Amino acid sequence: MAEAEDRQEAFSGTRSVPERLALDAARLDGWMAAHVPLYRGPAEIAQFRGGQSNPTYLVTAPSGRYVLRRKPPGALLPSAHAVDREFRVQKALGAAGFPVARVHALEEDAAVLGTTFYVMDHVPGRIVWEPWMPGASTEERAATYDAMNATLAQLHGFDPEALGLGDFGRPTGYVARQVKRWSQQYQASAAEPVAAMDRLIEWLPEHLPPEGPARIVHGDYRLDNLVLAPDGPRIAAVLDWELATLGDPVADFTYHLMQWHMPPDARGAGTASLAGRDLAALGIPHLSAYVARYEARTGLSVGAHLDVYLAFNFFRMAAILAGVAARSRAGNAASEQAALSAWQVRPLAERAWSFADRAGTVTGP
Repeated sequence: MAEAEDRQEAFSGTRSVPERLALDAARLDGWMAAHVPLYRGPAEIAQFRGGQSNPTYLVTAPSGRYVLRRKPPGALLPSAHAVDREFRVQKALGAAGFPVARVHALEEDAAVLGTTFYVMDHVPGRIVWEPWMPGASTEERAATYDAMNATLAQLHGFDPEALGLGDFGRPTGYVARQVKRWSQQYQASAAEPVAAMDRLIEWLPEHLPPEGPARIVHGDYRLDNLVLAPDGPRIAAVLDWELATLGDPVADFTYHLMQWHMPPDARGAGTASLAGRDLAALGIPHLSAYVARYEARTGLSVGAHLDVYLAFNFFRMAAILAGVAARSRAGNAASEQAALSAWQVRPLAERAWSFADRAGTVTGP
């Protein structure tokens, strides 16, 4: 298992921007002055170490600190890197009082900086890369997990139509579409055969869970995609909305549950696990208690089809990391750690298949 300090050091903070991801600072200054209220340059630009998909930059200027997210350069998989959708959902959620960074403007003209990008405020706080929260007190862990649970329940409580997001995705067939999409993405990016992935591609379409209500789903909700407030266990902002759409909230929640079952990886490939940890001593709720809190907050049922949802979500994560590894091979991945993602595809697929096997013949209607 990777040591906490190794992951925290590997993914935290910023680095100098590599040449292949460099931005034209003078051109960015001009754009910021035209689109960000009260902006004053010049800008200093660094790249965040964390994140595997869309390159993310810290822009520091006399007027404040900002974050720029852009599509990576080069050939991209279909429908991936949708920074325009990130911008739209954060703008709508921010207006509704949900904890996201305030967005300023989206630029879709690739002539400005080479690819589509948007700029938002930098939210001060802490990002914790290990789910057992090394160095935290028992009380802080318990409160943080409750805040994570409550924040996701809040997201799943919004009526998409009321937020102007009724057309943000198709309201039905979410899991089926996700299975099809990630099967195709995996087959387009796989470097070597993985038998468990092939079995899952056949098994999942025949074992879909029942349809849930259409809600806004984050798609990658986990501790290291949250900014914790500097002064306590409050969620200051939810980050990384690239995979957000309309869909099944239970599928979104059970993705978040994978950390309880994640296969540990000594190479630190960007996933994190609670497996083998003494949760009671840490102050972290056991899976059943965490599920019960979410069910009480939302009125949704999780337990009846939990194994099918976990099989789906581990399969999806394996496909995502296969894509990250493919971008690393092509030389256009955002993170220095991207090459390590290839090592996680097989264990994630095998974990997915273990849940599929346990689910047996459970099927949707």
